[in-house]
Amino acid sequence: MTSYSVGGVRLPRPFKIRRFGHFGYNMTHLTEGIEFYVDDLGFRVTDQTSLFDELSGPALEFAQKTVDDPRMVFTTNGSDHHALLLASKSFGTFNRNDKIAKDNTLSQITWQVGTLREVIEATDYLTEKGVRIIRVGRDMPGGNWHVYFLDPDGNTIELYYGMEQVGWNRLSKPREMYYRGFYERFDLPQMSEWAEVQEALGKGIDIASGSQPEESHLTETYDVGGVLLPRPFKVTRLGPVSMFADELDAMVEFHSEVLGLTVTERVSIGSGEVVYLRAGAEHHSFVLASKSLRAEYGLSEHTSNLAVGMEVGDYAQLRAAGDFLAAKGHRFVEVPPELHLGIDYALHLQDPDGHLVQLYYYMEQVGWDGKPRPADQRRVVTTPWPDEVDALSDTFADQTFMGPLG
Repeated sequence: MTSYSVGGVRLPRPFKIRRFGHFGYNMTHLTEGIEFYVDDLGFRVTDQTSLFDELSGPALEFAQKTVDDPRMVFTTNGSDHHALLLASKSFGTFNRNDKIAKDNTLSQITWQVGTLREVIEATDYLTEKGVRIIRVGRDMPGGNWHVYFLDPDGNTIELYYGMEQVGWNRLSKPREMYYRGFYERFDLPQMSEWAEVQEALGKGIDIASGSQPEESHLTETYDVGGVLLPRPFKVTRLGPVSMFADELDAMVEFHSEVLGLTVTERVSIGSGEVVYLRAGAEHHSFVLASKSLRAEYGLSEHTSNLAVGMEVGDYAQLRAAGDFLAAKGHRFVEVPPELHLGIDYALHLQDPDGHLVQLYYYMEQVGWDGKPRPADQRRVVTTPWPDEVDALSDTFADQTFMGPLG
């Protein structure tokens, strides 16, 4: 078997996925979607661009006839420049996101790798495997170096390195620094981020002139762990992305054998199967389910996306989130536990387009032996939910939120 040196470690691929990075929705109700994710769930707008400003000539004329809303809205829950990208459904059609599958409303599913070299070597590896490459380069805004390609169901997948970080002043990079964007394969090595800042200063660019979120309409009235916030919870990380698959076996093979995700569990439910895959120690980072289950459990048939997970800080925040979102009139959806193994208490609610958001506080961790917790040792979810739950051996053992809550 061929092996590759990744930072001096021998691996079956010339890259290693470290975490689920970010994703994008193409929405029919874009304005309502922005309000939902920003005002209700707490994502911050870091940048907003217009497709029409990026094009000219025949491409612009075609876009103006095709796209009903040209906005691209970049939002984050932490210091990454973006965790969630929101755009119009017609924008997704313009970008051919739904060319293969009309129910594809995700603009991208992204995975972070550890180094810039892994992006270039992954590009060569994927090309050798016959994977359809869409583009290689560096996105602006966001500054992440990437390779985009398609999986067997036609989903756009991105491997990336080097997301721009938005700090305490919440300023993103100014547009004048976008000259460091790349729209084709780039050479190695590249200059560091600090060298880019120094170069921009030398060009007379005001590096403090970037976008900053406008949140003056929000009032910080909730005590969340000793910090006042506009809502009684904080989304501290993006959790697993779950998809309904047309070709389940082909999708599992691609995401495990080609991309290197590890299958944690495979279970039968109703008329189909659910396969849980992970990137690291979490029980799952990616879930694939038979598409027949979508109608069987009454989930929205307009999208192949089953759900996107969003972890909140603790169980108390999860309960408070339920009360807060219910008071805002949001509808919760009953989802069978077989669709979220490794997560005990969870809330599922729909965004304005019907995409399912999964709020949770705990993810089971897989140890050195690669085995998940036996089913008979998992916590039993009871109704009504208890005021408190006992700690498990891996409670609060997953990734720590690095910045202040607000």
